[in-house]
Amino acid sequence: MDRDRTGWRDCLLAGAVFLVCMAGTTLPTPLYGLYQEKFGFSELIVTVVYAVYAFGVIGVLLLAGNASDAVGRRPVLLVGLGCAAASALCFLAATGLGWLYAGRLMSGLSAGLFTGAATAYVLELAPPGGSERATFVATASNMGGLGCGPLLAGLLAQYAARPLQLPFVVHLVLVAASAGILLRLPETVRERRPLGTVRPQKPGLPAQVRTVFAPAATASFVGFALFGVFTSVSPAFLAQSLDVHNHAVSGLVVALAFFASTAGQLAVNRVGVRRALPLGCAALLGGLVLLAGALRWNLLPLVVASALVGGAGQGLSFRAALVAVAGASPEHERAAVISTLFVVAYTGISVPVIGVGLLAGPMGLEGAGLVFITCMSVLVTGAAVYLLRRPVGAART
Repeated sequence: MDRDRTGWRDCLLAGAVFLVCMAGTTLPTPLYGLYQEKFGFSELIVTVVYAVYAFGVIGVLLLAGNASDAVGRRPVLLVGLGCAAASALCFLAATGLGWLYAGRLMSGLSAGLFTGAATAYVLELAPPGGSERATFVATASNMGGLGCGPLLAGLLAQYAARPLQLPFVVHLVLVAASAGILLRLPETVRERRPLGTVRPQKPGLPAQVRTVFAPAATASFVGFALFGVFTSVSPAFLAQSLDVHNHAVSGLVVALAFFASTAGQLAVNRVGVRRALPLGCAALLGGLVLLAGALRWNLLPLVVASALVGGAGQGLSFRAALVAVAGASPEHERAAVISTLFVVAYTGISVPVIGVGLLAGPMGLEGAGLVFITCMSVLVTGAAVYLLRRPVGAART
């Protein structure tokens, strides 16, 4: 019993560290408008600053995504916390646009290091027989952390002094506390190898995975693209079109999308992968339609509804996509296939968002948003139709 209690305590502490790191990656979301006022850059630059994060994540996932299997979980996570601290320091020192790029890049590196290593660490620290509860802890820590970042920053920016400094000071304190916790937790990798043995994970797609991968990757791309738009340009839309200048409200709207995604991921166990992927696609389409309505009629309730429905669809579709492609992959190529899926997903967070930024100049945010919604709706509808005709199973999960 004591061993179980200790295991769950360590599992929850590792989850808290995971949450703190991921919260830092979305912390600047409700602050972009303030940075625009301070440095005088366009909406396109906001989207590029945001997208730099995705490039950092993709780089780490491909080059060192499996590093913790060799050198251990704790060393990789400590480096990830160091990157998170460096990101916060860049934003604190920001006197120009270059600091924002550097801060977002370091944030992407921290997320890339944490995504796989922290998930594995949480699962390994749980006592025997607790994998389902540990999966919940890992999922809630990851997506919940992403939701807590804009919520925390929005509240501090709205109701406390020094809105461009205090959120990052608070995060630095939390990162320092997380490092102290991590140093007290046990290492779970028994046979460690030198860092030099780590090799880049090349994206791969065996022939037998391709029919499953295409619709799963499409749904993942659209889900991450929707998140990208919410976390990069939704605060500007709320301020410019809805006259909502409350940073706490902006942060809450973004947070709701991530919290809904957590619920969607957890629902996959109940509805099953076969139904979760098309249901996720349908919810993503619903979220896009609601967002189009919000852009067309300038209604805040539709923005909130879009965040909730689209977020749930992203959670359903992405977790089901992971299970489906992992189950269809040969064991010796599974890591490469999953890496490929993550590359597609994080491309969705970056490329479409930059497209919205490019179109925002000549068309305005509303016009650019409607073009984005049209393109994403075509993609996700095609994936849904394909999945209804050829349902995906979860054969060797």
